[in-house]
Amino acid sequence: MSENLLDFDVQRLTAWFASMGEKPFRARQILRWVHKVGEPDFAAMTDIAALLREKLQQQAYVAAPQVMRDEISADGTRKWLLDVGTGNAVETVFIPEAGRGTLCVSTQAGCALNCSFCSTGKQGFNRNLSVAEIIGQLWWANRQIGKDFDGKWPVTNVVMMGMGEPLLNFDNTVSALRLMLDDNAYGLSRRRVTLSTSGIVPAMDRLREECPVALAVSLHASNDSLRDVLVPINQKYPLRVLLAACQRYLERAPRDFVTFEYVMLEGVNDSVQQAHELVALVRDVPCKFNLIPFNPFPQTHYRRSKADVIARFRDVLMQADIVTTIRKTRGDDIAAACGQLAGQVQDKTKRTHRLLEIRT
Repeated sequence: MSENLLDFDVQRLTAWFASMGEKPFRARQILRWVHKVGEPDFAAMTDIAALLREKLQQQAYVAAPQVMRDEISADGTRKWLLDVGTGNAVETVFIPEAGRGTLCVSTQAGCALNCSFCSTGKQGFNRNLSVAEIIGQLWWANRQIGKDFDGKWPVTNVVMMGMGEPLLNFDNTVSALRLMLDDNAYGLSRRRVTLSTSGIVPAMDRLREECPVALAVSLHASNDSLRDVLVPINQKYPLRVLLAACQRYLERAPRDFVTFEYVMLEGVNDSVQQAHELVALVRDVPCKFNLIPFNPFPQTHYRRSKADVIARFRDVLMQADIVTTIRKTRGDDIAAACGQLAGQVQDKTKRTHRLLEIRT
């Protein structure tokens, strides 16, 4: 059976070459060609022996998910809709900024967690993405945009904040992370790769041990009763348990703080009193806050907090010496902003079964 080499991190690729009687260094060579150079054609890999190139052409290929739609926002944000088969599609977003380019990567077709303010959650859940489908988003974005005048790829930062909960697709997500960090592939710093989770505590502990990268946690509430509604997984891993996991994670994290993401919902979680509750809640966790103005989507009943309300909320946190930023909304004219990614998800009834598995 022909293998998609985007599915292999260095360990799996080394084992695959060993099964063909090839030396381990071949894996590093191929990684450089496929990821660092971005070359999918084995015939163009000039430092690979001709006999091995022929063998690769017979037994392997390099292919990212096919692009169904390519949209560019007025602010330069770019969104791709990628076909991942059987009627499913996921969205990937590239955000260009001065001196850096950030790619927002999806890890699942849909999401089982059903956070009430998130468009992706309303799409239901179908399946986990493969390693090739995850890393293929980075591979495709780099090749599509192209290298700059200095020969560098455009993506300098990756955030695992697209469709899905990355830690519920743990093994494939970690393999993709290892490729992002591998010097023979993309060579990104652990500080420049951020994984965002709603708080899957056992998987946070595993990530700390196996592949610690920068951590962002979708908090969105100052108490359990509200978070139970906004982020239902809180019913299994309440705030006390989640914050303890954050403290454990920081023992091995590349950054000395956790970023707490907090979507600002008018009249729901944006009062000054709730800001003071947050200060008390996180006092033992080194952290910064990223306040996210809510980005509306069809059929939602939530509204975005007013700008002055968000500013007052930020000021309470800042006065408590908590670094707090207000996220600038990017790409909302093409529904590429935070919480708006939807894609296409088939057989959405799987969400109920998956959520039951998570909670039990």
